[in-house]
Amino acid sequence: MASKDNLKYVDTNPAPRVSKSTLTKMIWRSCQLQAAFNYERMQSAGWLWAMLPGLEEVHTNKEDLSTSMVSNMDFINTHPFAVTFVMGIVLSMEQQKVDVQTIRSVRISVAAPLGGIGDALFWYTLVPITAGLTANMAIKGSLLGPILYFIILFACEMALRYGLMYWSYNLGMKAVSMMTEYAEEFTHAASILGVFIVGALIANYGGGTQLGISIANGKGDPIVIQNYLNMILPCILPLLITLLMFFLIKKKGWTPVKCIGLILVMGIVGAIFGIWSGSYTPLVPVPWTVA
Repeated sequence: MASKDNLKYVDTNPAPRVSKSTLTKMIWRSCQLQAAFNYERMQSAGWLWAMLPGLEEVHTNKEDLSTSMVSNMDFINTHPFAVTFVMGIVLSMEQQKVDVQTIRSVRISVAAPLGGIGDALFWYTLVPITAGLTANMAIKGSLLGPILYFIILFACEMALRYGLMYWSYNLGMKAVSMMTEYAEEFTHAASILGVFIVGALIANYGGGTQLGISIANGKGDPIVIQNYLNMILPCILPLLITLLMFFLIKKKGWTPVKCIGLILVMGIVGAIFGIWSGSYTPLVPVPWTVA
């Protein structure tokens, strides 16, 4: 087998269009993109597994099929929900028997920015919005909450996989220029929306974090510290805790697990000493808490 830099197809005649059933098989196989994820080639094994039905239909010459499989085992890392967009483009190029090196270049150049776009669109936007709506239902005891969460995300995921596969396969190389032309603007807009949603979730679900500290005021009503904090900025404590987590992860290199552990410790210690408000009675009497 020649080196990857010298890979060429023997049969350079364009192949017939891939059947719809083959495209559908590739779409469902793409759900296993990260099944063999590793830090050497990332998603390459899952990528080849998903592409294989189309490659087998395009390359009837066994040597060409082997060449294509070798090149498709290159490093690749993109968003798993939007991977069919890249698959459709690559399959279209494979069908036209485009030069192997060109296909490899296009695959990596499309996959990389698509990962950022997908993250902004899904992990920072769709998932927080869906989780925020359905978690509220689950908190109130509705079994429909987690069921709707799965149905909404799975429906959006599969609709995107199907739509992007057929669309990019029909467009071929035109899809590359369309995506790269507006990639930066789209990613920026989606990121802003994602940050907005995260901020809303902090205020909505972190609003219950309040100080339970009050100071005796003679015969008058005790001074409740939380009331003064609310005058400065409502939900200031959830905001400060979120900023603390951001600082620890971004600046100190903490892992999310360590941050979760810190929040757990803060909650337990605060409950014991009556620092946080609630319907419980502090286990340790403290001078700043007034019954």
